[in-house]
Amino acid sequence: MHPRDQLAKDPDRPALIMAASGERISFAELDARANRCGHLLRARGLVPGDRVAIWMDNIPAFFDVCWGAHNAGLLYVPVSARLTIEEAAYIVRDCDAKLVIASAALDHRDLAEALGTACDMLVAGGPSTFEAALAEQPAMPLPDEERGAAMVYSSGTTGRPKGITPVLEPVGIDVPPTVTATVVRLYGFDPDTVYLSTAPLYHTAPLKFSMSVQQAGGTVVIMERFEARAALAAIERYRVTHSQWVPTMFVRLLALPKAARSAFDLSTHRLAIHSAAPCPVDIKTRMLDWWGPIIHEYYGGSESVGMCAITPEEWRRKPGSVGRASRGRIHILDEEGGELPPKRIGLVYFEGGSRFEYHKDEAKTARSVTREGWGTFGDIGYVDEDGYLFLTDRRDHVINSGGVNIYPQEAENVLASHPAVADVAVFGIPHTEYGEEVKAVVQPADPDSAGPELEAELIEHCRSRLASNKCPRSIDFEAELPREPTGKLLKRLIKARYWPARGEPNQRIPA
Repeated sequence: MHPRDQLAKDPDRPALIMAASGERISFAELDARANRCGHLLRARGLVPGDRVAIWMDNIPAFFDVCWGAHNAGLLYVPVSARLTIEEAAYIVRDCDAKLVIASAALDHRDLAEALGTACDMLVAGGPSTFEAALAEQPAMPLPDEERGAAMVYSSGTTGRPKGITPVLEPVGIDVPPTVTATVVRLYGFDPDTVYLSTAPLYHTAPLKFSMSVQQAGGTVVIMERFEARAALAAIERYRVTHSQWVPTMFVRLLALPKAARSAFDLSTHRLAIHSAAPCPVDIKTRMLDWWGPIIHEYYGGSESVGMCAITPEEWRRKPGSVGRASRGRIHILDEEGGELPPKRIGLVYFEGGSRFEYHKDEAKTARSVTREGWGTFGDIGYVDEDGYLFLTDRRDHVINSGGVNIYPQEAENVLASHPAVADVAVFGIPHTEYGEEVKAVVQPADPDSAGPELEAELIEHCRSRLASNKCPRSIDFEAELPREPTGKLLKRLIKARYWPARGEPNQRIPA
């Protein structure tokens, strides 16, 4: 299963359409561009197992690089376009990339300066070095093709992002990874599929699902950026059959005036997929009432240790659940590694998932896998008597805002560097649209300095050093933050003031 399979069937059918501009890339063009990119990567000295970093917004060249690297047996590393130069440069260096391909629309000159001689760069878009370099390469396949994979970055407990490195196997490019085969089977991707991708491709799910659709022979419609009305217009214009969303997008769709929501023909839209963050029950109920029983949910993660899925009919019976295991077998364990019975809260593990490691972090890898080889995303939850999983919290205090994981340690480190801060805690608090927003509570060095002026100063201090979505939107001040005698911050006590009461691990859920 590979996009190249379409060359003998319908080579002129679009593999990719840009939603706003209408630009189309056929399967024949995609294959030629991917082949040229594979040769280019080889010419730059990359061999199977090497890394190429991708720092791009949603442009067609994203797929040139991903498929070129896939065919060349490389690990391709998407880097968020929202990161600061320092943050992006850290990932490029940390993953040991030999080449970074950046969008002309981004601050590529600043990134190149930050990287120095650590990594070569090509620039895509406009009169760029990437397209010129591609044109010099042959459009035929590499003679030594083997399957590559995405290496994505998530955060570690130190606050620095950690690379999730899949175990590469020397298999053919047409052998789909298990996760690809799973989603193709679950959602019926085939050559008749027209799939709307609404989110940035540097996130794991939009990229992997889009590539899975192309592997199955379907057409991917890419939104350059999300806007609720434009998404509905794209469904009508391109006769979209499948789509993927995060709960924040549902909130924005429901906020449209009734006239706007009913202005578009959505009759071809037969399956909408959502994930990335817990969806409030009332929001999903309203979406099901609007779109009908087409909204499917799944639970997974970049580590690919397992997957759950739930149909709209099942969700109506089990509101709030993320479904039963569709890949792997669920185990709920206590803190000592003992298995818990139904309706007892613990750490969620999967048996039978993919093998991976956290790049340059053996300790984190070891904490994520049991002695039996079961893997976890680090989430907390329980299964009911029918095997449906319910998530209750996330380990390590990860903030999920608009479907994007934010790791509070990064903001805590930045705020702690300010001379006016004696102690700080950063965590998520409820937000009606995004699910969670970033909040900070600060113990000021001088209690008399607490107030709006210091709040504004600290927020600006953070935003000058981190991507804005990682920074607190508001700051409260406390005379002293609670810590154990060992120095451990009791963040759960602070967070409890802003959230409704939540169950502690291992408590029993009412029947």
